[in-house]
Amino acid sequence: MRVAPIALVLLALSAHPALGQVGGGRAEDVESLDGILAAYYEVVSRPAGTAPDRARDEWIHHPDALVAITGVDDQGVPVIRTMTLGEYHDRFGDPDAASFFEWEIHRTVQRFGNVAHVWSTYASGREPDGEVFGRGINSIQLYHDGTRWWITSWIFDQERAGNEIPPDFLPHERATR
Repeated sequence: MRVAPIALVLLALSAHPALGQVGGGRAEDVESLDGILAAYYEVVSRPAGTAPDRARDEWIHHPDALVAITGVDDQGVPVIRTMTLGEYHDRFGDPDAASFFEWEIHRTVQRFGNVAHVWSTYASGREPDGEVFGRGINSIQLYHDGTRWWITSWIFDQERAGNEIPPDFLPHERATR
């Protein structure tokens, strides 16, 4: 009977991290750093009344990925919230009344072997080409498993008074899009 060999092949394919898909995305999302970073910003950008694309976000993140959000409290004391990607979506993944679009305005990449670190400066607006209402920097860690890229963690901080984005993390022409 040929059922056992077919079952073994299916089991082997599902065990391979690149072939055992988590979430829903496209191959081009994870084939390159450019692809995964484009997907990273596309999953959070959305018109009013819609939620972030959780399935695609799960596709680009490693199943054990960590998320950290930093900032300051009302007294100006630095704070951090760490969570899994699932916890992030549980907290912040509901549809928003207002549209939200985020895009990269500058990138610095450091890579060694199968590991990459990306400093990604972003701008946020209510329309894809609209007025910028906020900026910040994402620190994104990625891993290449020999077949595809995975985001393993990210942390960000927003620009605010006393926490301006350094010139080295901005486009040379100061463009916002």
